Amino acid sequence: MELEKIKNLLDGEPSYRLKQIEKALYKDLTGSWNDATVLSKSLRDRLEKEIPIVLNFDAVTSFKGNSVKAIVGLKDGLNVESVLMKHAGGRNTVCVSSQVGCPMNCIFCKTGKIGYLRNLSCCEIVEQVLFFSYYMKRTGGTVGNVVFMGMGEPFLNYDNVIKAIKFLNDRGKFNIGARRISVSTAGIPEKIKKFSYENLQVNLAVSLNSPNDELRIKIMPIGMKYPIKEIIDAVKFYIKKTNRRVMFEYIMIKDLNDANILAEQLAQLLSGILCFINLIPYNGEDDNLKPSPRSRITKFRRIIENSGITVTERFRFGEDIDAACGQLVYKKTSESGINYHNTVNHIKKKDGRS
Repeated sequence: MELEKIKNLLDGEPSYRLKQIEKALYKDLTGSWNDATVLSKSLRDRLEKEIPIVLNFDAVTSFKGNSVKAIVGLKDGLNVESVLMKHAGGRNTVCVSSQVGCPMNCIFCKTGKIGYLRNLSCCEIVEQVLFFSYYMKRTGGTVGNVVFMGMGEPFLNYDNVIKAIKFLNDRGKFNIGARRISVSTAGIPEKIKKFSYENLQVNLAVSLNSPNDELRIKIMPIGMKYPIKEIIDAVKFYIKKTNRRVMFEYIMIKDLNDANILAEQLAQLLSGILCFINLIPYNGEDDNLKPSPRSRITKFRRIIENSGITVTERFRFGEDIDAACGQLVYKKTSESGINYHNTVNHIKKKDGRS
């Protein structure tokens, strides 16, 4: 649906109408404007005619049922993807995209293979969370966390990402706590510094994947423009300004960046920095790249932990639906616009109602 049009449609209406509409849409998750009886009948009819609650998504559930990937149809005919991750204990996280495609071209990421097409608007980002809010309403669940770790580099769409964060955090809209929102960047020093002035209590993650520039450039070409030292200096600036801990993401790729010496270098690089490291097993289809074995990840982790740095490991979601880290990219077929493995349950969702 075209959220941008709502304010324009309210010309001549009392100022409080916008808050009523926002409550109906983002809090009550109303399936039809006709159900929003707090609004006048004439306004409901106009909304139903000009901005119907229609969310243009196709969704597919993983075999394990712990993740759902949605393909978002944009008004210009392009598509992006978003993922719902269901955690134990009822916590639900939506991983949103911020760009159509991505210019970073990291070797572990499918999205980069299609290149950069355009930025998403604030509303196009928000709509991804809105869809999964409606989706979870069917089972009595709610979306409590949002991570900007989908398609695209969030800091290359800085203004719209900041607007979306504030929109999601707004008490009158989604009311998602700032500390339950995370932004992951490939490492753009000037934007990391700018982010420190936003006065937002959101979480910052930096995709590092190597403790030295030579290897990082092979994994992430952006390393040619931004050396690790510049990124670390920007992170230190951010921490000094915000006093917030930073997460460094490290994708574990067999025989590429998982050697003991690299763990030692990583521990030395991040020594004394208010941070923790999140180890992520590679999950892709590149024949030249394989995930590090469990024994190798364990050894790598112990070396870092022995240096006094906290290490976590990301739980693997959505391997069978290409929903894991770096795997967000749409696939087309002539019949449905999607091509998935036989192990998934395809759910067609064309409206906001259960």
